[in-house]
Amino acid sequence: MVIALDLNNLTNADREGLQKEIRRYILENPDIIFEAADLVRKREAAIEILEDEELIKSNYEEIFYDNYSYVGGNLDGDITLVEFVDYKCSYCRKAAEIVREFLKKDDNIRFIVKEFPILGEASLTTSKFAIAVKNIGGSEKYKLAHEILLTLTAEPNEIYLRRIATELKLDPNELLKEMESDAVLKEISRTAELAQKLQISGTPTFILGGQFLRGFVPLEMLLQVAQSERKK
Repeated sequence: MVIALDLNNLTNADREGLQKEIRRYILENPDIIFEAADLVRKREAAIEILEDEELIKSNYEEIFYDNYSYVGGNLDGDITLVEFVDYKCSYCRKAAEIVREFLKKDDNIRFIVKEFPILGEASLTTSKFAIAVKNIGGSEKYKLAHEILLTLTAEPNEIYLRRIATELKLDPNELLKEMESDAVLKEISRTAELAQKLQISGTPTFILGGQFLRGFVPLEMLLQVAQSERKK
């Protein structure tokens, strides 16, 4: 015979007895704690994924078609990889090789770079320079500047920037002037506003298809996410 227990009308003795039984059961079956914690983590992850998907949907045009960020890779690719980058970020530097390898292994990826300088004056200077190169020299020159700046260990003073400009076969004076232009400053400002909307506070941050990938991401994960995105 099963006796129903009214949890809303327990006596103190009943409550104390129930608590003892629950404690005894947990002590005899400690794995239940880990199972419960894992379930909570999975639920939180599922909620986060839904929230991220909504953020991407509500800012779709600004993320993927802003008409000012660098666009490379396969321009007709079926999936887009977006990276928010800071040239002084050590993890962005580590991620650069991963991104290059990813674009080689999967030649159907459209690649967008969002200049997001958040680590101080040197970060801001290098981003302004990169955008100035793009505005004056176009996407191919920007791609070269982007790769150079991700390996630059010295402070980005005028001497180094002029040297890079000369290496890129661009007019250093024109580039230095463009760095302070309204167009360059507006691009940085708009990207910062977008990052705030997307709740992005660190670099690198990636958006691959419809998923956020925060922080340094191994190549295998990029390949797996791309594969899963194509199945949607």
